[in-house]
Amino acid sequence: MSSSSSIAGYAAAALASLTAGQVEFLRALPKAELHAHLNGCIPVPTLRKLAAEHSDAASLPENVHAGIDQLQKGVVLEEIHDFFGLFPAIYALTSNPEALAEAARAVLALFLESDPEAPNGQSQAAYLELRTTPRESAHMTRRRYLETVLDEVERYPGERAALIVSLDRRMDAKVAEEVVDVAVALRNEGRRVVGVDLCGDPLAGDMKEFEGHFSKAKQAGLGVTLHIAETTENTHEDTLRLLSFKPDRLGHATFLDVDARDVVFSNKACVEICLSSNLLCKTVSSLDEHHLKHYLECNHPVAICTDDTLPFRNSLVGEYALLLAQKPLGLGLSEQEVVRVAGMSMTSRFALPTAQ
Repeated sequence: MSSSSSIAGYAAAALASLTAGQVEFLRALPKAELHAHLNGCIPVPTLRKLAAEHSDAASLPENVHAGIDQLQKGVVLEEIHDFFGLFPAIYALTSNPEALAEAARAVLALFLESDPEAPNGQSQAAYLELRTTPRESAHMTRRRYLETVLDEVERYPGERAALIVSLDRRMDAKVAEEVVDVAVALRNEGRRVVGVDLCGDPLAGDMKEFEGHFSKAKQAGLGVTLHIAETTENTHEDTLRLLSFKPDRLGHATFLDVDARDVVFSNKACVEICLSSNLLCKTVSSLDEHHLKHYLECNHPVAICTDDTLPFRNSLVGEYALLLAQKPLGLGLSEQEVVRVAGMSMTSRFALPTAQ
């Protein structure tokens, strides 16, 4: 995905409003992508290639091809819950190690290789923490899944790429325990696992069941990031329960109440902000109403991220354009303020295994 022609929507409009000098400034800016889901960032050409190479391509369910077509055209989401129906098509195409490796390679290149539209060959990100939920299939165990992704991540030096292992709120206790145990084991073996994440349907699961798993991960030296308060339906109790895990970073944190916000400010947990994602999922009504403004006013650490470049048709440079562009297309921050925001993303990275 290039930084202009392949993106659409809010990010594209903001980027198009900038001068050539401003775009070059954003491209050259050292910035970390800390909230990018592997399966949500696979480029459409890679998905089509995987569909063609599928061992039984002729009998792939029609919804797989329809899903790819929908993603290429751009999705219209009425609310965040619509988002989770987009992924069965992708999962069907990345259910064996070879296809998963190809997908991971394409996503890493998307963020870390030279952008063909950047005059000086800059990449979208100086550093990427890619996250994914390990899925068991007929062709691979959850450990094999993570090893496959790590093999691709570790083609890059440690200062450029690492892996976050995601637990889904819909997981039962046995699966969640297995995922954390594998993440810790790989970390102890020196593999480049730097953190664990909680993701999935924001209204699913009993968060009491997850506390021990995240405690174990933290004790093993893994960073903890949690998708939190993504909808107005997330309860006060759910949010405070998750904050009691003492996360290092928070995903979205859109609907924190006063009590929760006080805890976040006290703990200085970096908030991973995904502007296009929030706007397209309609969890915020406009940039002017976005909770990012409050965090910036309070000098609270944030990281600007893409979330899922495939359905949202954005890029990291495009997300930063939403900071720099003048209102109403952007927040109208100064270049100095944007540099400060990018710096916060770089200092909020999780620690690499000591061997690296």
